[in-house]
Amino acid sequence: MNTLPDLNAAVTDYLARLRVERRASVHTLDAYQRDLAALVQWMTQQGHASWSALTTEALRTFIANEHRRGLSSKSLQRRLSACRGLLRDLLRRGTIAADPSAGLRAPKAARKLPQVLDADEMGRLVEVPTDGPLGLRDRAMLELFYSSGLRLSELCGLRWGALDLDESLVRVDGKGGKTRIVPVGRFAREALQAWRAQSAASTEAPVFPGRGGAPISSRAVQLRLKQLAQRQGVWKRVHPHLLRHSFASHVLESSGDLRGVQELLGHADIATTQIYTHLDFQHLAKVYDAAHPRARRKT
Repeated sequence: MNTLPDLNAAVTDYLARLRVERRASVHTLDAYQRDLAALVQWMTQQGHASWSALTTEALRTFIANEHRRGLSSKSLQRRLSACRGLLRDLLRRGTIAADPSAGLRAPKAARKLPQVLDADEMGRLVEVPTDGPLGLRDRAMLELFYSSGLRLSELCGLRWGALDLDESLVRVDGKGGKTRIVPVGRFAREALQAWRAQSAASTEAPVFPGRGGAPISSRAVQLRLKQLAQRQGVWKRVHPHLLRHSFASHVLESSGDLRGVQELLGHADIATTQIYTHLDFQHLAKVYDAAHPRARRKT
């Protein structure tokens, strides 16, 4: 008997609920679709006819097989997260009597520290000339990215009505539909005011329009940042998230307020923000090595 349609029906229902109830991003839904399709294919090959036939030992074997196939620790963690979300959903709905993913852990991924631009590099990048056709827009975009630590999707979807330039604030609709209020720095506010004066847009219009007046695409912003970085003599691999990393690192370095940085970034879990404490420690270690007469490492 072909059980694949029955298994896939539960996956389809779960992803639909993620999209509607949790407002999961397209990127997350696509990744979870691939992860759960791999699980369904493996279950079918193993002769598991229903979700209730999936035991903890079977799920552990699936994860181990994916590891042997060469999946990275990070990919395995996401794959297990997708499986865990589906199985918890099935448990709530009474489809299964127990959650076989309870207690399972994927291999730990080596956590890579994000690269950042230092203050000089950041200043050189954002101070793009404003006399070209896109100069005012580019300056406003870069200043806002760095001033407020926005995600790429947040910047692309931003409308003028979400900006209060008199109060130097921006209302951001972040992941999971969560809204946060973020300060806008003086240079960003001035750049946005100059850009709006030229564009004369309504409150419902996107701050950074693309073709046909629709919000600018993520790809267009990525390509433009790469071009601007090279033009400004910044030779690191500059991408939108690098500006967010730089924002977080510089604020934490100056303030030491990890919880405040968490709020500014819109992180649900402070553990996500804690990676910037490692960046801050690297900075302090360099200061120590350069200044302490008995430092173990010399530059």
